[in-house]
Amino acid sequence: MCDAAKVRGLNDAFRKTLLGGRVVVTATISSRPELPLILNRVRSFADFTEDNDPYCEHDFGAFEHEGEQIFWKIDYYDSDLAAGSPDPADPTVTTRVLTIMLANEY
Repeated sequence: MCDAAKVRGLNDAFRKTLLGGRVVVTATISSRPELPLILNRVRSFADFTEDNDPYCEHDFGAFEHEGEQIFWKIDYYDSDLAAGSPDPADPTVTTRVLTIMLANEY
């Protein structure tokens, strides 16, 4: 069983620094001149609730930006990005991927 507190800490560190994983943005998001502002909103996101964070891992968030809903999520892959991570609490066997998209792209 995964250690939610450790996963949460790893997710927060990755999301806040954008270091220690991969960041993917959809074409729609990457083409926006305000991309740096959107990235800063993801990095500073703190509005975690039972509804958007039921497992207390801080792996998903949503916010409104210029009238559109933005989603971000963190997925856990193995080191080769070929399958899911065998243990998201172990950074030696996990590659975190943060994806940022419009809600309608989910």
